[in-house]
Amino acid sequence: MKSKLIFFLILLAGFILGIYYHFLLEELSEWSLFTTITFREEASPLWKVSSYILTHLFTILFTLSVIFIASIIVLENRNPSRTVAWLVILTIFPIIGFVFYIFVGRNIRKRRRYKDKTINLNELHQLFNIPYDVTDYQTLQPISSKQERLVHLLLHNASLPMTQLNQVEILTNGEATFEKMFEELRRAEHHIHFITFILRNDQVGNELKKILIEKAKQGIKVRMIIDGLGSRQLSRSYKQELKEAGVELVSFSPILFPYLRKINYRNHRKITIIDGEVGFLGGLNVGDEYLGLNEKFGFWRDTHMMVKGDAVYFLQLIFLHDWRFSTDQIVRPEPCYFPKHEIKQPLHVQIAASGPDSDWEYILKVYFSLITQAKKTVYITTPYLIPDDSIAMALKTAALSGVDVRILVPGIPDHVVVHWASRSYYRELIEAGVKIYSYLKGFIHAKIIIVDGQVVTIGTANFDIRSFHHNFEVSGVIYDPKVADRLSQDFFEDLSYSEQLDLDQIVNRPIGEKARESIARLMSPLL
Repeated sequence: MKSKLIFFLILLAGFILGIYYHFLLEELSEWSLFTTITFREEASPLWKVSSYILTHLFTILFTLSVIFIASIIVLENRNPSRTVAWLVILTIFPIIGFVFYIFVGRNIRKRRRYKDKTINLNELHQLFNIPYDVTDYQTLQPISSKQERLVHLLLHNASLPMTQLNQVEILTNGEATFEKMFEELRRAEHHIHFITFILRNDQVGNELKKILIEKAKQGIKVRMIIDGLGSRQLSRSYKQELKEAGVELVSFSPILFPYLRKINYRNHRKITIIDGEVGFLGGLNVGDEYLGLNEKFGFWRDTHMMVKGDAVYFLQLIFLHDWRFSTDQIVRPEPCYFPKHEIKQPLHVQIAASGPDSDWEYILKVYFSLITQAKKTVYITTPYLIPDDSIAMALKTAALSGVDVRILVPGIPDHVVVHWASRSYYRELIEAGVKIYSYLKGFIHAKIIIVDGQVVTIGTANFDIRSFHHNFEVSGVIYDPKVADRLSQDFFEDLSYSEQLDLDQIVNRPIGEKARESIARLMSPLL
């Protein structure tokens, strides 16, 4: 009954808005493209109807678009904040909003489109050379009870178990990341699997291309996935050089007119796997800006990690499923892709993958679980801070409960509208006791959470609605105080180049800034 009432009210609102637009067009008839059409006394009824339709075409299209899209929004039972955002767009831009929604707003078919991407790890466990039962997390010691809940969450909801035997090296910034990554790529002997959101034809991109071409000519299997939107500017000649050398290069969901509805679901992962033994993941794409060579941003602050051991097997699984989806080719999960390793020391790592192939939004739930279970500290670094209602409530509740919650965000934006939307959340968070810092040395792009000096996440997911609900993302959850201490050192060094935002500063900012931030916030569910 309630949903029917809402549906009726939306239809009524659409009708009223249609009358309003009709009135404007009548009053300002010079705006009409068809003002010269008049009724003749001898005209037929068909001519009169046709003339009326042409004269009031914009009003009719607007009313129909409101009714049609409002109906779809209600039937989809989408999040109320997203409903409001779409209705605002529809009201301000009636025709453009209609077209935009049809192409990027609908989500009723996402599970059908991506259903073949869902990971079923149970079929592949027999391939792993792991001397313990990955599904029995209770045998993994020492982990605390609150960590056990997070392990259980990913195991039983996402089929992503805890791995025990690993080595992790934190790579701070682009120079350290590319040096280590390229070094390991040159050592490849069997295969290279590579996913990136952005690949550029510049100094760093050409160095990568040189290595991959060299390895492909040596007979090593090289498979590469680039995102169809993030790497849309990559030149055809660059891709052709790779393919001619034997590199298997595919574009994930390429943007092809008129099939634009795929634009909303992107592969934002950054994964590198060498011989099934070494893996990389984190915030860095492939481009010169990650070395600080972009004049607009200058210094680029980012974090990646290299992992060896059991966790690499699960990065491999993610790649193989992405490859199958992108190419319709099934790469048989043979033992050569999951080789035995020599890592003996325990270090607990869980690989969390998330995307529109599931309604459970695993990384969102990981972030929520970490924040709500924190006892002392929550340190977050993110380039975009557009939390949904659950994450915003978790942050405020943690701070009000006495947890030291600190969030480091860029002072120099790369996407202005997203930056405005992020700033609209600052006041309510600071009022709850969250400490927000603006990074001033350059642009900060790392995606890190450190909780109680015990658990950390490093990956590709931002603190925004797009990463939580739309993109394919991957994060490594590491249960180790030494790794947490290493990342905490980076975090506090970054704070030394940052300014803590003051509540008075936020409250007393110019009215123009408040207005644009409020408007951007209305659009935040769509950014």
